[in-house]
Amino acid sequence: MIATQLTDAQVAEYHENGFVVPDYRLSQGTLEAIRATHSRLIAKYPQFFDYCSALLPLDESFIKFARDENILNMVGQILGNNFALWNSSFFAKPAKIGTTTPWHQDGQYWAMRPLATCTAWMAIDDSTPENGCLRVIPGSHKGKNLRRHQVNDSPGLALNQELLPSEFDESKAVDMILKAGQISLHDVYLAHGSEPNQSDRPRRGMTLRFMPTSSYYDRDIEKERHQSNPYRSGDDSRLKRLQRLPLYLMRGIDLCGRNEYEAVFSNPTR
Repeated sequence: MIATQLTDAQVAEYHENGFVVPDYRLSQGTLEAIRATHSRLIAKYPQFFDYCSALLPLDESFIKFARDENILNMVGQILGNNFALWNSSFFAKPAKIGTTTPWHQDGQYWAMRPLATCTAWMAIDDSTPENGCLRVIPGSHKGKNLRRHQVNDSPGLALNQELLPSEFDESKAVDMILKAGQISLHDVYLAHGSEPNQSDRPRRGMTLRFMPTSSYYDRDIEKERHQSNPYRSGDDSRLKRLQRLPLYLMRGIDLCGRNEYEAVFSNPTR
């Protein structure tokens, strides 16, 4: 089987718009395996029925879905030959659940310095405007800076920090409509959010968060973030006590020389 890669035009599109939808689709078998693994997770931790911001500390079996060579090839075209997986999350959005993800930039929440991440967003179900698909503002990543956010602790929000209205133009937003099995790749600075699922169908999405190993994952920043911003979906003490997320070296070597890895899946770069 020929390995999937981004075309030159798709790489250029990613850098221009801050996101791209590759010509790749997860197999039906992979989709069924992810759904089954997620169902087992929810059976054990029902409080995360809608949103789980850190899968791997709860169930490390999710790591096998991050070892998809096609996804790793494409991420490598964006980040280079040396990168790690630092997080995986699940946005479940069951049918008729009114949870909104406010407009934000991922980097507002994250602990690597310098900020640099390519997120692979995997559609486990069809993702449409009716069931709360991801919405993005093309080009909002340019400048590579964090825009001003404000805290919003209102009920019905998946996250508690949102972009100030003056920091983005929602009229420029586009819907990220995906079929089950499709993926998108997006930049750490891209402004994005999603509406509640008001349909009769679930909208499950799983993310894989990759960072170049030239960045350092700062545990002190992460500890402070967990203390000041507890997980909004559920009150699981195991998650709230976390002071570190596991890092997995997926390709190459640790360029910054400071990161510690739970596991190493890569070969040294040649």
